[in-house]
Formats: sequence, structure tokens, C-alpha cells
Amino acid sequence: MEYIDAAQAYLTETLGPLGPLIAVGGLGVVLILLTLPIMLKKQDDPLDRLRRSQDTESRDLIEATRLRQKKGTDKLDKFSNFLEPQDKAEYSAVQLKLLQAGYRTKNAVRLYHFAQFALGILFLLGGVAYAILQTQTGEPTTQATMLSIILPGAAGYMLPKYWVNKRQQERTKEIENGFPDSLDMMLVCVEAGQSLDQAIIRVAKELKTGFPALSWEYELVAYEMKAGKDKTSVLKDMAERCGVPDVSSFVTVLVQSQQFGTSIADALRIYAAEMRDKRVMRAEEKANTLPTKMTLATMMLTVPPLLIILIGPSVFDIYENLVLGAAAP
Repeated sequence: MEYIDAAQAYLTETLGPLGPLIAVGGLGVVLILLTLPIMLKKQDDPLDRLRRSQDTESRDLIEATRLRQKKGTDKLDKFSNFLEPQDKAEYSAVQLKLLQAGYRTKNAVRLYHFAQFALGILFLLGGVAYAILQTQTGEPTTQATMLSIILPGAAGYMLPKYWVNKRQQERTKEIENGFPDSLDMMLVCVEAGQSLDQAIIRVAKELKTGFPALSWEYELVAYEMKAGKDKTSVLKDMAERCGVPDVSSFVTVLVQSQQFGTSIADALRIYAAEMRDKRVMRAEEKANTLPTKMTLATMMLTVPPLLIILIGPSVFDIYENLVLGAAAP
């Protein structure tokens, strides 16, 4: 008991009244960080042990296969069960969201969850360090200490999600802005005698500088068509990756035109005109919202100077008369 009382007294003198609580919390975080690698370590598969007991030729074949498979993995592969959602629907939703944000690697979901976990732990440790510093310089309340620890951890955990949402919105806006121009170029190529596949390749090259996200989508469509994938599924996958209603409607028009045997040039001409009109309507909508947005700024920047100019001299004269009247005998 004497050792415990001495340790408690030392912690109280060093870290303040909450010293024992901070020490226990820090010890808990350290223990969690030490036990995580042990918990996440993969157990040896019994099938692997059985394969090792086979003859030399089979072992060589299995070793070669295992090495070929490991070439495509990364350091986070052994933590995939922890970092990746096990539910297929949840995994597909996160993967689609990352695709719409422009992250196309096969381990994007794993890196996304690792970033959330790592930043959450890092910001949490920063909050603990700030709480310890705050207890040494003052006497904060328990609520303030807990908030200074929890809030940074929550902010670090939500930071990757905010970044992905921001990238997704920027990419969607870029595709919306460049899609009408791509339809006009595609219409010109088709009317010049090129097929739809050749028109898509040419449009992808022309849009690479101005709209790289839309250019990449067209390039992927061209590559998948060259690989022999069904054109309808390729176009539907493009609409799903873009996440833009205009692209989905365009894909529906192309699929229907292909199924019913109508002219693709006529469908492109009509839809391109609609997309141009829609882009003009979006620009007019933004322009019409400007007066409402400028009202508050106009009032704040115009009304106070106007009141000073109009009422200021009168207020000064009243004040001067009152002061002089009070000073007169």
C-alpha cells in the first residue's frame, strides 16, 4: 500500500489532480496498441501445414504459386479482415464511393479504413498529450479533459470520409461540366463516318487536358469494348462509376438506340441539345441566386456607413450641446 500511495502522490504532484486517471488511461492505450498486432495476426491455416508435408514437387509448385500471389499484395494484406468490411453490400458501397471519388486501386477500401483507424489513433494520442499539458498548466474540469481527448480522435476518424466526399463532389461537378462538350464532339465524329467506339476513343483524347476525369471514363469504356466486354454492361458500369444523372440518361438513350436499331447520330444530336440547354439552365439558376446571397453582404457593408454619414453629425451635435450645457454655469 505504501508503494501505491507514493505512486499516487507522485502522479498527483506531476500531472495534477487527474494524474492517476491520466496514467491509467495512457497505460490502457499502450496496452491496446501492443495487443492489436497479436489479435490481428493471422493463424496458420491447417491446410497450409498439410501442404507442407507433401512431396518435394508439390511443395515447389505450391511455393511458386504462393510467391506469384504475394506479388500483388501489400503490407496491409494480413490486416484485410480487420480493415475491410465483411458485409458484401457495405464493401460494394464503399468501393463505389471511392470509385466515384477517383480512387481506382484494388486496395482502396483497405487504405481508406486504415487511414481512418490511423488518423483516429494519432489524433487521440495528440488529445491525450494536450490534456496532460493542460493539467500541468491549469486545473481543467473532467468534462473539458474528456472532450479534449475524444474530439480530436473523432475528428481524425472522420477526416478521410470528409476528404473522399469532397473529392467525389469535385469529380461529379467536373463530369457534369464537360459532358455536354463531349457529346458535341462525339456527334461530330459519328456524323463524319466514325463508329461509336472510334468516336469514344477520339473524345477521350480530346478531353484529357480539360476534363481528365471524364476522359478517363471514356478511355476505360474503350478498353473494355476492345477486350470484348458487352457494350451494354460497359456503358452501365460507366454510369455507375460517374454517379451523374446526365450520364445515366445518356447510357439509357444509347442502349435503347442499340436495341431498337435507331440512328445513333440522331439520338446524340437530340440529347446533346438537351444537355446544352440543361447546362445553360444550371448557369442561370446560379446567377439568379446571387442577388439573394449578396443581400446580407450588401446590408452589412452599406447600411452601417450610411447610418454613420447621416446620423453621425446629429449625434455629435447633441453630445456637444449636452456637454457644453452641463459645463455652463
